[in-house]
Amino acid sequence: MSLDVYLSGEPKEINCVCSACNHLHTRMDSEGFYSRNITHNLTEMADEAGIYKHLWRPDEIGIKKAAQLIEPLAKGLADLKARPEHFAKFNPHNGWGDYAGLVDFVTEYLAACREYPQANVSVSR
Repeated sequence: MSLDVYLSGEPKEINCVCSACNHLHTRMDSEGFYSRNITHNLTEMADEAGIYKHLWRPDEIGIKKAAQLIEPLAKGLADLKARPEHFAKFNPHNGWGDYAGLVDFVTEYLAACREYPQANVSVSR
């Protein structure tokens, strides 16, 4: 099981030709700016860093735009980096995911949020 995070543009209606029936159809689509995946095994570590809901459940705390993630992710990342020994205690026993992986994930996601602050945030859990 894993978490997928996405940063995307505004949805827009586009026309497309159906390959099955060769008719013109419309569908909603949006430009994808960023996506990444991480194991659910790091939820406890993310929670300890104060960023679990920002990563796994942004919709539940009113996060809609990437700009809203910048400050909390920066704080959580600073905490992760300041106390590596503390957070290493939360490494999953099964070996799927680790402290370094969460730091890398948050670092990259934060950079994407800074690059695309007006992007829409969505997740698949």
